[in-house]
Amino acid sequence: MKLEKIELYQIELPLVHPFRTSFGTQTNRQTVLVKVTADGMSAWGECAASLGPWYSSDTNKEAWHVLTDFLIPMTVGQTVTHPSDMHTLMKPVRGHVMAKAALENAVWAWFGQAENKPLSAMLGGVRERVEVGVSIGIQPSIEQLEERVAGFVELGYGRIKMKIEPGWLIEPIERIRSRFPDVLLMGDANSAFSLDDVDLLKQVDPYNLLMLEQPLNYDDIADHARLQAQIETAVCLDESIHSPANAQAMIDLKAGRIINMKVGRVGGFTNAIKIHDMAQAAGIQMWCGGMLETGIGRAANLHLCTMPNFTLPGDVSATDRYFDRDIADRFTLNKEDSTITVPTGAGLGVEVDEEYIESLAEKHWELTAENNKLFAVGDE
Repeated sequence: MKLEKIELYQIELPLVHPFRTSFGTQTNRQTVLVKVTADGMSAWGECAASLGPWYSSDTNKEAWHVLTDFLIPMTVGQTVTHPSDMHTLMKPVRGHVMAKAALENAVWAWFGQAENKPLSAMLGGVRERVEVGVSIGIQPSIEQLEERVAGFVELGYGRIKMKIEPGWLIEPIERIRSRFPDVLLMGDANSAFSLDDVDLLKQVDPYNLLMLEQPLNYDDIADHARLQAQIETAVCLDESIHSPANAQAMIDLKAGRIINMKVGRVGGFTNAIKIHDMAQAAGIQMWCGGMLETGIGRAANLHLCTMPNFTLPGDVSATDRYFDRDIADRFTLNKEDSTITVPTGAGLGVEVDEEYIESLAEKHWELTAENNKLFAVGDE
C-alpha cells in the first residue's frame, strides 16, 4: 500500500460516570483519532493519550504536535508492505509511543480490510469471545463502592478491578471480598505506593486478589522485584512496561507475574506482539488494560485479547459502561460468561460513524502524498 492520505480528528465524549484514580477524576474522554487512506480504503486508529501527563508523559496536545509535525510527514506517501513497516519508518522519533501506536494501529486495521481478515486473525488470535471485567474508580465511601460493585456483578461482570491508594486499601478490599467471596478481585494502585509500604501491602495477601497492579513507581522495575519477593499476591506491571526491553527486564528480575498490556503504551501492535511472545515463553500471564477508549480503540483491544497468552480478563467493558453514544459499533456484555464477542468483519470489524466524528471534531487536519514536502531526518 502507498499511504495516500492521513487525517487527524480531536474529539471529546462525556463519560457516563466520573472515573477517579490516584491521579484524579476524569469526567470526559478527549482523544485523537487517526484515519489512513490508501487504494480507495480508509481505516482508523485511536490515540490512548489523555488530556494531562498523569498516566504517562504522553498527552493529546503532544500527540497532535508529534503526529502533524513529524510522524505523518515522515510516513505519508511511503509504500508499506506489512503494518510492522510503520514501526521502522517511525523509528527516528524517540518516545511518543501513544502517537506512534495510533498511526501504526490504523495501518494494521487497513491491512486487515485489504486482506479481508479480522485484526484478530492477523495477530494470531485463538478465541471468538474474550473474558472481560470492569474497573471501578475510587468512590466517595465504602458503601458507594459496595453498591457499584454489586451493580456490576448483577450485570454479569466476573472480574472487578478496584482503584486503590494509601488510605483506600485494606478496608475497601476487606468489605468487597467479604460480600463477594467468589468474584475475581484485583487492586490497581497506579503507582500510589512505595517500597516503604511493603508491610501494608503484605496485608492484602489473605484476600485472594487476582493481582496487585502497578503498586510502585511508574518507571520502576527493580523495586517491584523486591516487593514481589516479599508478598504472595501476584504483582502486575502496567506503566513500567513500555517496550520489549522493559518486559525483558521484568522477566530477568522476576519483578512480577503478570503484564497489563496496553497497545498505546508500547507503541503499537508490532511491539505488543513481541512482548506477548516474550511473556508467553517466560510463563508471564497477560491481560489487556483500558484507557477509556471509544469504540475504535475498544475494538482494537478486543482483537488483542484473542492472542493466546491473554489468559486473564481484560478491561474492555461494554460500551454503556462509559458512553451513552459512541463513535463506532457498541459492544455488549455476554452476561452468562462475562465475555464480549470479538468483531468478525475485516480489520477492526466495526462501522465507524464518520458523520458523528465530524460533528464532534474540535480539530481536523490532513496531509496527502501529493502535498507532502520531502521530510529529511538529520542529526545536527
